[in-house]
Amino acid sequence: MNDESILGWGIIGAGDIVRRRVAPAIIDLPNCGLAAVSRANPGRAAEFAAEFGARRWYADWREMLTDDTVDAVYVATPVYLHAEQTIAAAEAGKHVLCEKPMAMNALECDRMIAACEANNVKLSIAYYRRFYPVLERVRQVIASGEIGKIAVVQINAFEYVDMKPDNPRGWFLEKAKSGGGPMMDFGCHRLEVLTDLFGKVKRTASITANVLFTEREVEDTASVILEFESGPCATVTVTHAAAEPQDTLDIFGSLGSIHISVLNAGDIRIRTRDGERTETHPADANIHLPLINDFAEAVLNGRDPRVGGETGRLVAALEDEIYGRA
Repeated sequence: MNDESILGWGIIGAGDIVRRRVAPAIIDLPNCGLAAVSRANPGRAAEFAAEFGARRWYADWREMLTDDTVDAVYVATPVYLHAEQTIAAAEAGKHVLCEKPMAMNALECDRMIAACEANNVKLSIAYYRRFYPVLERVRQVIASGEIGKIAVVQINAFEYVDMKPDNPRGWFLEKAKSGGGPMMDFGCHRLEVLTDLFGKVKRTASITANVLFTEREVEDTASVILEFESGPCATVTVTHAAAEPQDTLDIFGSLGSIHISVLNAGDIRIRTRDGERTETHPADANIHLPLINDFAEAVLNGRDPRVGGETGRLVAALEDEIYGRA
């Protein structure tokens, strides 16, 4: 955009998450402006542009990359397109904030990172939980030593999904487009949380299965055990097949424990030798807004975003191990 204090955004793909979170965040942030949107369906692209005040719309995302009013792009397309679109955007001189998971595998991530570095543009991945206040509080409690040495961490992420092939989001069930089922889709968020809290993974063991939806190309249930170089062992279990939703994080140490029954809600229960207490640290009403604000500030101020391409690559490498792609 003409104003150097405002980052001009172009959006590639305009589905549900973009409509509910990404576009509203761009509109609400004073350091951002919505310059353009691209969507394969021209009618829907025009409708979206009118609804959110985008200056221009494009049916072809490649054409949008030639738009001089676009400084950065938000890539919100199926996973198999992320590498191609990120690399093309970088070569066009556009900064890139890419949806998670970053790519189909770690090798694609390497290509994306290399393209952004070669063209001197910023790259970030949409792991917005990095900005959750409740997770910052978890870091503080662990660092304080009041729950001792961390031994075991458990995460459950359950979401019942009986998606039919004709669903507009049906690509989630196509392995060649999604890379996998719930472990690839929302399990990646939990892997990012764990690696952010505990660092590098020493080894993994995993299982993927089709418990309920046996006809699917991708798993409906998966579990992975992670041993971290820093010491803790963690389990992440995800499923599309359980009726009861779960979004838990439980951390058990030698002197106490931390319990979050709904990670997205921000309530935390801390048990120590001195007793038990409950705190509330809710996320922003628009959980994408802190992520997008951080990226905009990184571009405008010439610093690295908090969630860079290496984070996305680290998670992708773990997914490669889980799915036997390593």
